[in-house]
Amino acid sequence: MKKRVTLVFPRRSVQIPITYRLAKDFNVAANIFRAQITPNQVGMLVVELSGDIDQLEAALDWMRSQDISVSSASREIVIDDEICVHCGLCTGVCPTEALSLDPQSFRLNFTRSRCVVCEQCISTCPVQAISTNL
Repeated sequence: MKKRVTLVFPRRSVQIPITYRLAKDFNVAANIFRAQITPNQVGMLVVELSGDIDQLEAALDWMRSQDISVSSASREIVIDDEICVHCGLCTGVCPTEALSLDPQSFRLNFTRSRCVVCEQCISTCPVQAISTNL
């Protein structure tokens, strides 16, 4: 089973080797899509966790016991076609190639099923045509 979650770490939990503990103690793999963690500050990870459903739930419970906020990453990327100028800058930072330029029309294509909502495209867009639905 796979589950995409957002983890928010309080200062005291930032030093915990989360991905190591998930793999070693729970046999859960963590694919990190976005990370903003600095020592002695609040941190945030957007990860896709995969493993047996029981082990996955146990891992989520363990993270909560460490005062790590766990929430379902249910946000989606939204592109405002009225604002988008189809410059293609966002395509260069998209790790899953969910964003691409059509070679014929040079218009932006968005394949929602490939998007992992890493949000890297949002800050790259020069006209702020990309946002999340949350």
